[in-house]
Amino acid sequence: MKKKLFAFVILLFAGMMYFVFYHKQNTKIFSPKEADAIILVDTKKLTREYVYSLAGHPSLWFESKRKNKISFRKSGVKIPDFLQIFHLKSSKFSNWYSVFELEDKKTFLLFLKQQKFTDLGNQMFRKDQVYIKILGRNCIVGSSSDDFERINNQLFHSSQANLFDADALVTNGLGSIILNTKKGSHNLSVELRHDEIEIRNQSDSYDPSPVISKLLKTDSFLETELDAENIKNFSSIFDKTFADSSSVNEIKASVHLEEVNDTIITYSYDDNFNEVEKKTFQKIIQPNYIIDFQSLNPEKAKLYFHNKKWINAQNQFTAIPFQPNLITQNSKGFEIKSTRKPVQQSFNLNENYIFVKNNPLLLSFLKTLSPKEKKIISDIDYIFYGNRDQDYCLKVQFKKDDLPLILRW
Repeated sequence: MKKKLFAFVILLFAGMMYFVFYHKQNTKIFSPKEADAIILVDTKKLTREYVYSLAGHPSLWFESKRKNKISFRKSGVKIPDFLQIFHLKSSKFSNWYSVFELEDKKTFLLFLKQQKFTDLGNQMFRKDQVYIKILGRNCIVGSSSDDFERINNQLFHSSQANLFDADALVTNGLGSIILNTKKGSHNLSVELRHDEIEIRNQSDSYDPSPVISKLLKTDSFLETELDAENIKNFSSIFDKTFADSSSVNEIKASVHLEEVNDTIITYSYDDNFNEVEKKTFQKIIQPNYIIDFQSLNPEKAKLYFHNKKWINAQNQFTAIPFQPNLITQNSKGFEIKSTRKPVQQSFNLNENYIFVKNNPLLLSFLKTLSPKEKKIISDIDYIFYGNRDQDYCLKVQFKKDDLPLILRW
């Protein structure tokens, strides 16, 4: 009898584990037709990864939690099997959105109040750069409220939405990023490891390790080499006309950070109404850089820069906010150098990459960030983007720590 009871308990426990960590009720997801980028996160995989990591760190088991605080998981929101975050065509690059189904609106409103969201009226709420709009049994969460009406019109009307099977798209890793372009759709896998996040397509033919190992030897803050196709892809985020109008087909850049003394001169009056000059000094972060623009038609590029008013009378390239610099034209294009402390190009690897290496000086420049945001940034070692042919890789490497990423912060 005891053996049967024990077997039943084991079977019941196994069934419960399956439903909590593996069973998916609905893998079909609607996305707006105008979504040009979709991020999918397998919440079941995320939960399994979290529990597995937590099991290996007993010191975190009994950490105190804030009393009487509602967690997001218990906030009245239905946690989907696949979390979807999307961006809409023609929207600002910083505008990203997600949609949740509400199971308990009253609890959700209490959660928003505890999290100190401001009620803007008409079922709209805001805290810092997070906006929430409640629409019946659903709510839209976004980094802006600009596209809430578009999302409402497209997502909650089946004729304006695309239906796809998320389980078929998230095959490897914790999630996927789907990019919808004029040339087709690209599916990139998202891997979360102990101290790194890697996003890449399914091909294993591109190994960025040799390039990264070379870049790690420099003390530069930023190193980059990009060809015409990558320039077009990145510049379209900020200026859709740049690549075609300037005919720039290659960019190389090297940037170093330095802390320097900045002199501030102010004027006041003494008791006799004489003007008195006062000098004070403060530490500021100053980049020293060199940027090469190679163009198929340097004269066309020059005309484009002048039309944009990016070159002033002193031959300074004003599109870069850090002055002074000097822009000079050569047979292949243009070279822009900071004049305070000139630097030279560090590499000529003939690869497509953007490499950003963390620097302690960076945090003093990002003064508006919260302590938590500063902690996350300070934990980053480097960020690498690489491309070869049709293979892409984005890697965020964090500093070594006993805790895996999923348990940090």
